[in-house]
Amino acid sequence: MKKYQRLAQQIADQIALGVWQPGDRLPSLREQVASSGISFMTVSHAYQVLEGQGAIVARPQSGYYVAPTPPKRKPTAPAQVMRDEAVDINTYIFDVLQASTNAAVVPFGSAFPDPRLFPQAQLNRSLANVSKTATAMSVIENLPPGNEALRHAIARRYALQGMTVSPDEIVITAGALEALNLSLQAVTEPGDWVIVENPCFYGALQALERLRLKALSVATDVQEGIDLAALEEALNSYPVKACWLMTNSQNPLGFTLSPEKKRKLVALLAAHNVALIEDDVYSELYYGRDKPLPARAFDELGNTLHCSSFSKCLVAGFRIGWVAAGKHARRIQQLQLMSTLSTSSPMQLALVDYLATKRYDTHLRRLRRQLAQRKLQAWQTLQRVMPPEVKIHRSDSGYFLWLELPAHLDASVLSERALQHNISIAPGKMFSTSNTWHHFFRFNASWEWGDREGQAVETLARLVREMSGSKS
Repeated sequence: MKKYQRLAQQIADQIALGVWQPGDRLPSLREQVASSGISFMTVSHAYQVLEGQGAIVARPQSGYYVAPTPPKRKPTAPAQVMRDEAVDINTYIFDVLQASTNAAVVPFGSAFPDPRLFPQAQLNRSLANVSKTATAMSVIENLPPGNEALRHAIARRYALQGMTVSPDEIVITAGALEALNLSLQAVTEPGDWVIVENPCFYGALQALERLRLKALSVATDVQEGIDLAALEEALNSYPVKACWLMTNSQNPLGFTLSPEKKRKLVALLAAHNVALIEDDVYSELYYGRDKPLPARAFDELGNTLHCSSFSKCLVAGFRIGWVAAGKHARRIQQLQLMSTLSTSSPMQLALVDYLATKRYDTHLRRLRRQLAQRKLQAWQTLQRVMPPEVKIHRSDSGYFLWLELPAHLDASVLSERALQHNISIAPGKMFSTSNTWHHFFRFNASWEWGDREGQAVETLARLVREMSGSKS
């Protein structure tokens, strides 16, 4: 195949995969020459071939555009990469999350585990202990990068997994979300392209909107995780600056990437010099014997900013997270000083006091066992009461189930109707800027199972049946 034929085929494949969509302006001839290294005549010939096939159209004084109705090609998989220059999802997410804060609502839509699973009495004792010994210097001592003893404790937990992470590269933050947002700011500028999973944690979409970044959503499978071929296609086609992913117990799907896939992911991003912002807040909530390694463990170049927190596994209210930022640590400290100034000094000191008791791992073992039992019970109950056409996806970690309704139903409508009965769920619309997941919803299975929860699930099942019946 000649060079112009290869280029034409590459662009045609990109159009088929949805990288370029109907009406999108293609790179100009000069831009294509600069990015591909191919001669002007070769690029021009490739565009003429595509125009002759009806795949693209030329507009005088404007350039080449994907044809409004692309030519029929052999059947392919659904679009694996979707671009969304303007992310706008905050309002919808806010409305859904607000509903879960009502004490009268059964919070199946909540993002947090049941707080009664946490050792609140012990944490309160630690907080009381440090309040007696704190000095006027405590605030200064806990300014970015954060409390030294806490950073050393976190570094030692990395070491237990065979990872060498210096306390000097760890920055303590107000929860993982601040760590993730600061990491994103450290490696991007407004207008840059950032890759996210599809579906992904809605906090990533909110961050992109706030920082005026452009999203590339890459297809992600409920069992296998992110599609690496589609990721590579996106990296080849766009000037991507960062990639925000969850490699362990992904929210909302629940999968954990295999070590081999993590290794390939890190190598692929390194080849394109793209920073990986790794959201790893659920890694302690695994069900097997061994804690899964983060992608950071396979990164030898320092391209990965590993973000985590104590919010999902120990205490949500303290809002203590961190980022192992490597070469970006100083930049993140500067950004933090310009925004939140520092993380709560008493909360940092209380965590240092609690971790010194050696009770953390005992708590984690009990927490994992309880979450696994509750998740299994919720799954079994949903399997029993939901209509048979509802698929319930379950993973061996975390506390979320991912429910798939028949394709003609809308989980957002189910959410609205469920709220009228004081039940919240998290519709798939929260996790994507596309309409791909409109008939899915996330279900929080961390709650202790009682009559209230059982009746709520029965009500959900009844609402699904009613929606199905009204459609037919």
